[in-house]
Amino acid sequence: MNDHDLIALYFARDESAAAETQKRFGGYCYTIAYNILGSAEDAEECVNDVLLRLWTHIPPAKPENLYAYIASVTRSAACSRLAAGKAQKRGGGEVPLVLDELRDCTAPDTVEQQLDRRRLSEAIGRFLGTLGPQHRIIFVQRYWYCCPVDEIAEELEITKSKVTVTLMRTRKKLRTYLEKEGFL
Repeated sequence: MNDHDLIALYFARDESAAAETQKRFGGYCYTIAYNILGSAEDAEECVNDVLLRLWTHIPPAKPENLYAYIASVTRSAACSRLAAGKAQKRGGGEVPLVLDELRDCTAPDTVEQQLDRRRLSEAIGRFLGTLGPQHRIIFVQRYWYCCPVDEIAEELEITKSKVTVTLMRTRKKLRTYLEKEGFL
């Protein structure tokens, strides 16, 4: 079953849409949720939340890229669960470490509260466009999907050290870029 057929099941309100989504994307959703939450139990609950969100959001949404749409919904559900504190008591996954790594690239809270989040998001998008493919993948895997460094290294068949150094250099470039754009 392709993406178009799966979306058609949602539009037809066919209950098999959830089962097909689970079959095709369940592991993918679980991995994203687990990386953020750090708990198998919370990740499984999050996948169920994602299936419910997809059922309520498709229709009216008709995603052009179902893979990216599901990833975004999963990340949002996991972050909501984390913010609600349900996962905090069980570990918290990679999020605290990821946020700590990015701390030097962001403005202090008082300035951050005044920033237009849309402008910042667009600036980061433009910055990502300046990166080479491998550096972009490493950055997005780490800071969007919250993947552990060793998993990124294994997936890209490079050393953990190369991933760490690439992330450090990319964060420095991001900071410089955001300074030039007037965000810091």
